[in-house]
Amino acid sequence: MPDTHAPPTELAARIGALVGSRLCHDLISPLGAIGNGVELLQMAGQWPGLQASPEMALIGDALTAARGRITLFRVAFGASSGAQRMSQAELLALLDDMQRAGRLRIVLDAPGDHGRGEVKLLILALMCLETTMPWGARVQIRQQGADWTLTAQAERARPDTALWGWLDAPQAGLPTPPAAEVHFPLLGLTAAEMSRRVRWQLSETGAEIGF
Repeated sequence: MPDTHAPPTELAARIGALVGSRLCHDLISPLGAIGNGVELLQMAGQWPGLQASPEMALIGDALTAARGRITLFRVAFGASSGAQRMSQAELLALLDDMQRAGRLRIVLDAPGDHGRGEVKLLILALMCLETTMPWGARVQIRQQGADWTLTAQAERARPDTALWGWLDAPQAGLPTPPAAEVHFPLLGLTAAEMSRRVRWQLSETGAEIGF
């Protein structure tokens, strides 16, 4: 249960995370059922050629993309406990989903398993880089002890310092971002709740985020 004695910003972050968890939990089950239905149709013999049809391929690709995105959202926007861990294989699968869904090319240098909270910060940070470099970028992720650094290089970027100001911590006067860019304030809120400071730099051809 959320701590009702927490500061308003922390309480807002926790309630928002619970909403994210609920939405993702309720959506993942019907997507799984649709996937099972598609597999049954492909195995059925009543419709010869259905399995190799472009229509079925389109449905399958869309379903795979949707399931991958929901899994990402569940980590990025859902609630996480400090005791929860994520294996290296699970993290690599998440990053593969992110690469398939966008134009980031990600290199991970972070062996072992990781705390679920750290992975949440990582995915939110990648979403910030994805927004800033919509034409594509190469992202190097390095972990040294408790410190994480994401370095992105691209041919061109779309830096918005006002939007990135949310990473420093929620504060009055910052413009409210649209829903498509909600990961910026969420990264700042989540880091503050975990007592971590987000470091960032922007340029015309890249960006760096550390926490």
